[in-house]
Amino acid sequence: MKCKLLFILSLFFFVNINAQNFIFGKVISEENIELYDVTVINIRTDERVTTNQDGHFMISGRQDDNLRFIKIGYERANTIVTKDNINSPINIKLLRTAKLIDEVEIKKLLTGDLKIDTKTLNPPKKVEKLKSDLAVYIKQKSDPRILAARPGEFVQPKGQGFSIGKVKDKWEDVDLMGYLTMALGTQYFTDLKIESSQIQHFIYYVLANGFERKSILKYGFVSDADLMRFQRAVLSRISSYKAPQTQK
Repeated sequence: MKCKLLFILSLFFFVNINAQNFIFGKVISEENIELYDVTVINIRTDERVTTNQDGHFMISGRQDDNLRFIKIGYERANTIVTKDNINSPINIKLLRTAKLIDEVEIKKLLTGDLKIDTKTLNPPKKVEKLKSDLAVYIKQKSDPRILAARPGEFVQPKGQGFSIGKVKDKWEDVDLMGYLTMALGTQYFTDLKIESSQIQHFIYYVLANGFERKSILKYGFVSDADLMRFQRAVLSRISSYKAPQTQK
């Protein structure tokens, strides 16, 4: 009896330690403005969600999980889930990425010498007139007789030119579907009640219903913004995808 009780207590302790919970939170900017479309990733499970219009998110996880927050234009942030976070929301503040300042031309300062400062600030009248004459000359159209062929001179005949053919994209839809499956993970689609055997079919359904991907296929690259745009397309298409299956 004691062994059985000890086994039950151990099993309960193991299940309690490894149980999945839902982590709630909110993401704001430095100005305390709610940030939407922030990608939240659980590094352990690779689950990904995005914040809503109010900056709120909900993701499954447990204590000691590492959560990563990504948004274009902001620095990435990471936080470790603590025991308190299981029962209370997590508040995350994202900092804007630093922007490079355009180069500023430093002009010569006044020296106090009238002769030197006059030459620096007021160019000679001859130089000003030359610049003005050049500007007028450049605007004038050339006389066609200047470029005309001389008598007896060979002239290259004009044609329609030639085509080097269409530039091939780096990716095809099959490559994009494979990347989306890997990036989002099968669990993402399982949570949407999409069976594993139907994941590729569902992704193609989303792509075929107006998901813009010309740039992605051309360069073979999916940005964070493209990934979030696809997730929004998934949420808008999931109902229509399941509707025919329900009617059967």
